[in-house]
Amino acid sequence: MRVIAKKPLREFWDKHPDAEDALKAWHAEASSASWLTPADVKARYGTASILKNGRVVFNICGNKYRLVVKINYKMAIILIRFIGRHVDYDAVNAEEI
Repeated sequence: MRVIAKKPLREFWDKHPDAEDALKAWHAEASSASWLTPADVKARYGTASILKNGRVVFNICGNKYRLVVKINYKMAIILIRFIGRHVDYDAVNAEEI
């Protein structure tokens, strides 16, 4: 999968250093993944939430942070849509961002 883009992750971990290792690990795994369906994501990340419109929510640092991505399975592209604290996630509509 091609992750677009790493910059939001880097900017986030600069502000929240405790998330750096987890986000780097997620990025490495996602970049080397071959997810063809939401079920493939769920098989690797059991706590991920599969939403409408190709959105997937990943729990980072034991659910302290949330990462929302949009996955185009056909084109093997992951778009970073949101990374933030759990409280910030509660203020967005993950299916539309």
